[in-house]
Amino acid sequence: MKNQRKKISIIGSGISGLTAAIDLANKGYDVQVFEKLNTYGGRGRIINEKGFQFDMGPSWYWMPDLFEAFFNKHCKSTSDYFNLIRLDPSYRIFFKDQKLDSPADINEVYKLFEELETGSSIWLKSYLKKAGEKYEIGMKEFIRKPSLSILEYLDIRLIKSAFQLQLTRSIESIIHKNIRSEKLRMWLKFPILFLGAKPKDTPALYSLMNYADLILGTWYPEGGITKLFDALYSLALEKGARFFFNSEVSKINISQDKVNSISLKESLEEIESDFFISTADYHFTDSQLLDKPYRQYSEDYWNNRVIAPSALIIYLGILGNVEGLLHHNLFFDTDFYRHTDEIYDSKQWPSSPMFYICAASKSDKKVAPEHHENVFVLIPIAPDVEDREDSRNRIFNNVIQRMENILNLKIRERIVFTKFYSINEFKSDYHSFKGNAYGLSNIIKQTAWMKPRMRHKKIRNLYFAGQLTHPGPGLPPSMISGEIVAQMIIKESCRYDE
Repeated sequence: MKNQRKKISIIGSGISGLTAAIDLANKGYDVQVFEKLNTYGGRGRIINEKGFQFDMGPSWYWMPDLFEAFFNKHCKSTSDYFNLIRLDPSYRIFFKDQKLDSPADINEVYKLFEELETGSSIWLKSYLKKAGEKYEIGMKEFIRKPSLSILEYLDIRLIKSAFQLQLTRSIESIIHKNIRSEKLRMWLKFPILFLGAKPKDTPALYSLMNYADLILGTWYPEGGITKLFDALYSLALEKGARFFFNSEVSKINISQDKVNSISLKESLEEIESDFFISTADYHFTDSQLLDKPYRQYSEDYWNNRVIAPSALIIYLGILGNVEGLLHHNLFFDTDFYRHTDEIYDSKQWPSSPMFYICAASKSDKKVAPEHHENVFVLIPIAPDVEDREDSRNRIFNNVIQRMENILNLKIRERIVFTKFYSINEFKSDYHSFKGNAYGLSNIIKQTAWMKPRMRHKKIRNLYFAGQLTHPGPGLPPSMISGEIVAQMIIKESCRYDE
């Protein structure tokens, strides 16, 4: 194989860096991964303190078929690395006057819809059938193109599919047209919050998220989402990739419109390679690691992007059982629209936010000491708002008070461990643009070829992967971005070898 020992340097060991490393090392490339932090996983790291284990970032395991397909590609299965269990109920939603559990059995979901709105289940069945078709086209074909140009999508089959994908209609318009119950509307719209945009601005293509939720289900790898990252790291090592931790890249060095090396911050060492992939924050790479003549996008460009929310994350260790919580919990006991307006339009800390709680200890006793609960609270907030201690504490007090009221429990006095993570930490740990947690919003003008490019416009051996480029935020899309960029490099190196 001519390009067997071509060298690849990857910046960052989040999920896109790991999948790119695996695919390239599998083809015989000499792969080195340089990570700023002291461990792999990026936003998928863990906290281990006082006997509590918290997944720091991703906590939902959706679209299990995509992860399984990745491991199958390498003659492996997820079951080789961890035990995957389906949660039933998938999650609990707390409204002001009612709690609603989302069953794993779709027929039970239909029954619940009928209880809340007569006739709604008939529409839901049709809606999910179409959403399944979008999932097949969207997740397994449409998003797997490099998206360097609109020309990639100008084949007759994809043009026909474009109408089926409903790229020009909002998901909110379709849901609201067919569902009157505000509770059912919120139930169907909540997965869109993971895409970092208001439902009224999100293409109806993303009804595929409802298919992923209600049909494919919510799963949990025993031991935590970290088990997925452990598996990917293990597979990367097996394929021969090498990892260098505490190795922050300070500069990408260009000569004759080609990267010849990257400089490491602490050691001042320069690493030469044939191809380079940055899975670090795209804005940081473009504006800080490249000299000005080689930057692709201006600050005006970046400031005009619609950025997904950041988050205030509160990790809590609680003594005793927190009755009333499931593994996943959504607190919609407040004004859904006010919260989204505050974080998307007003750009301010929310006054009384919606929030999400993951209590992994409900499914896995190993992630908390005996007779304790592991509780991860996530509150979406506006990107780049001033991250002050008093703002964090105000939200914390609001959330704890509402938890106590809704669950009818004393919680505050039983908290034995607390850790906050928000905009300041997203910026310091990941150089996250405006402290965002979810990349760019998946609105139509930031879809496919309208996202920041996966290959540098001028520098032919520099590539990008991760949540600020195509396909977008979330574990499966970011994983796929690593696969796409690896395939691009394989094709490009073969072309040069001909």
